[in-house]
Amino acid sequence: MNQALQEKIESANFRKNPLKFNVGDTVKVHTKVVEGDKERIQIFSGVVIGKRGHGLNETFTVRRISYGEGIERVFPIHSPRIDDVTVEREGVVRRAKLNYLRQRIGKKALLVKEKDNRIQKGSGPKAKKGGKAKAKA
Repeated sequence: MNQALQEKIESANFRKNPLKFNVGDTVKVHTKVVEGDKERIQIFSGVVIGKRGHGLNETFTVRRISYGEGIERVFPIHSPRIDDVTVEREGVVRRAKLNYLRQRIGKKALLVKEKDNRIQKGSGPKAKKGGKAKAKA
C-alpha cells in the first residue's frame, strides 16, 4: 500500500491531544476498564522504560515494582482505552531504552535522576573555582 495513502487512513485514528512524556519519566497512566456494563478508570503508575514504533503502532512500556515483583505493561499511545497520562516526575536519562532497570532490586529499580529545572548561578564550563595554581614569587 502507498505510504501516503496509509498515513491518510490512519490519521483518523490518531489521538487529538498528543501525550507529552519521555523515557525516564515517572507517569500515571489512566486506562478505561470495562466490567460488565460499567466502565471505570484504573491507574497504572511507574517509570517509562522505552518507546517504540511509528504512527498508530507507537507504544510505550511502563515498569513498576509491586510487592517486590517487577511488573511491565505496554500501552499503545493512540489507543482509545488510554484516558490520560500524567507526568509525576521528569527524569534525566542517557539512553532510549532503560532495560538495565530490570536487573535492579528494591529502591534502586526506581532510581532515575530527577530533572533539575533550576539554572545555577556561576555554573558552567567557564566558572571554575580556583583555576590554575599561581606561580610562587
